[in-house]
Amino acid sequence: MKQRLIVATINIIKRILISFGIILLIMVVLSFTSLPFWMYYNLGVSSKTINNSPDFIIVLGGGGIPSESGLMRTHKASIISKRYPEAIVIIALPGDTTNASSSIQLMKNELIERGTDSLRILLEPNGVNTRMQAMEIAKLIKLDSDILIITSPDHMFRSVLVFEKLGMNNTYGDAAFENAIESNLLFYDDKLGGNTLIPEVGNNTQLRYQFWNHFKYQIIVYREYMAIAYYKLKGWI
Repeated sequence: MKQRLIVATINIIKRILISFGIILLIMVVLSFTSLPFWMYYNLGVSSKTINNSPDFIIVLGGGGIPSESGLMRTHKASIISKRYPEAIVIIALPGDTTNASSSIQLMKNELIERGTDSLRILLEPNGVNTRMQAMEIAKLIKLDSDILIITSPDHMFRSVLVFEKLGMNNTYGDAAFENAIESNLLFYDDKLGGNTLIPEVGNNTQLRYQFWNHFKYQIIVYREYMAIAYYKLKGWI
């Protein structure tokens, strides 16, 4: 009996390892294509386009300040707040609003430093996930207000659906996409010296950058797909 249990356990582990191996192989193959980028891009493009000035600009806080997501969203929000100077900006990020060094206060300060009037900024410090943040914001505004959400591209699709589910049907999105560097990054290995036995990669930006970026996009996208599925099952979207 014990031996059968050991054999069954080994077989299960083998199947799991084989499954992970197949998934990894698929991810590697897809990383040499443009599909991961478009998967990521499509999550970040709102299905609706705002045609008038929003009443509220909602900045979903991400990883706080400083962090890649927090700084990108703040940078995007500062640009959008200048475009719509009459809109109220709401920062949604859990934190202590009485603590000047808390992430939510640092995010507010970042917006102020980038030119947003402090009188236009409201804080929503209670929500610890997108659903709770939307519920808290629904208490602060009229549900028929025009809302423009600023968040990371992979988070945009789910965020808009969450707000709409709570009755805020005039919700739009503007994702904080990164801008690619404009410089030519090609180089010739033989001009830089070093070990000549190693293959040259200076002229292969696909291998140096695109493969790894697309591999990273897949991890981000698949994680978000799981979150979307969870929110759907919970009835939050």
